[in-house]
Amino acid sequence: MADSQRLGDMLTTINPSTGEDLERYPLMSDSDFESAIEKCHAAFMGWRHESHEARAKIIKQIGEGLRSKKSELSKLMTNEMGKQLKQGEQEIDLCAAICDWTAENGPENLKTEERELPNGGKGRVAYSPIGVIYGIQPWNFPAYQVVRYAIANLMAGNGVLLKHAENVTGSGLMLEKIFRDAGLPENLFTVLRISHDQSDKVIEHKLVRGVTLTGSASAGKIIAKKAGEALKKTVLELGSNDAYIVLEDADLEKAVKQCVMGRVYNNGETCVAAKRFVVVDAVYDKFRDAFVDAMKGVRYGDPMGSEADIGPMAREDLRNDLHEQVEHMGQHLPGDAHAVVPDAHHRHAVLPGGAHPDLAVGGRVLGRVVEQVGEDLLHAVGVRVHRQRVIGQVQGQLVAQVLEQVPGGAHGLLQAIPQGHRGPPQLDLALGD
Repeated sequence: MADSQRLGDMLTTINPSTGEDLERYPLMSDSDFESAIEKCHAAFMGWRHESHEARAKIIKQIGEGLRSKKSELSKLMTNEMGKQLKQGEQEIDLCAAICDWTAENGPENLKTEERELPNGGKGRVAYSPIGVIYGIQPWNFPAYQVVRYAIANLMAGNGVLLKHAENVTGSGLMLEKIFRDAGLPENLFTVLRISHDQSDKVIEHKLVRGVTLTGSASAGKIIAKKAGEALKKTVLELGSNDAYIVLEDADLEKAVKQCVMGRVYNNGETCVAAKRFVVVDAVYDKFRDAFVDAMKGVRYGDPMGSEADIGPMAREDLRNDLHEQVEHMGQHLPGDAHAVVPDAHHRHAVLPGGAHPDLAVGGRVLGRVVEQVGEDLLHAVGVRVHRQRVIGQVQGQLVAQVLEQVPGGAHGLLQAIPQGHRGPPQLDLALGD
């Protein structure tokens, strides 16, 4: 058996709703991915000379291919990372729209510009492709995260490499096929099935001219350092924890609705999800009560169905990290923290064939809404929770909705959502600095 075929050298996708393995994909050897880079560069050398209009035509066809495969790709994304099927379909629609817009506007935006110079001379501004662009993309939007960087670079005349998150390997490979079937030259868009160590070698490769990452700040630091050492251009889209602010003149009914949707959309696993709420005193009590009531109505269930508001979390390791976060928070809340809605338990739905045990974690936090006024919470939760960005939800409970008083007479709400899974809970404990 070849080295790349050993079980330890496989990428495995797992259905988070059932815990069952979906597929195993062999990792590329070093010679395999080096060959893939060279082939992508060779395809780029021809593609760079295609007219903007010719590129736009194929990109338009990629959008049509995404629409024709919407049902198949949406189901695959749901099976691989647990997003609701209907939201996967929305994601594919967005990706197809990006293709349409790029095909329509790309040629005009990239055309050479004539400029009059101050000394009376004339100049030209031309937009030339630079080569092979390497993208490292996350799992939370398996299609969108790829399309938004790949389509723009293809329109500009570049070649594109993709290292997708392991748990959505199948989605990445299906995108590769859709691109190729739409008429994109062979190897111009290539999925690399590689490890993190191999990824470092891709960044260093002489034919790779740029690197883009969507991910955490910690991952961004690593990639920026490695790309900088190799003098490679980089574009990084990293996580943040901006506050959701509710002012006195807000339509509270609409605000609560949008806050809940912003928290639970995509199972709460979104970098721009509504995580921290800052509410002025004048409407604080009304907002808090309405928000808590609305969160009680959030429904967990089968992501393939149409009734659930949220499905399972994407991966076991993410769930376990959040489990540890909840335990830490339960151990370090100030003594004067108290429950706004004591024991507001919401038992989750059980998927067919799945075992989803309730798990009591951080008892002072789990299953209740905790209100804390004053600044003690900032010091108590501190570095481990208050300033970390972790995406997810909590199993079967309305958990750790922590209210803190902030300067200027406003309150902040650290918010989590009810959730189900086959093990420890999942919680977003993210707050801004």
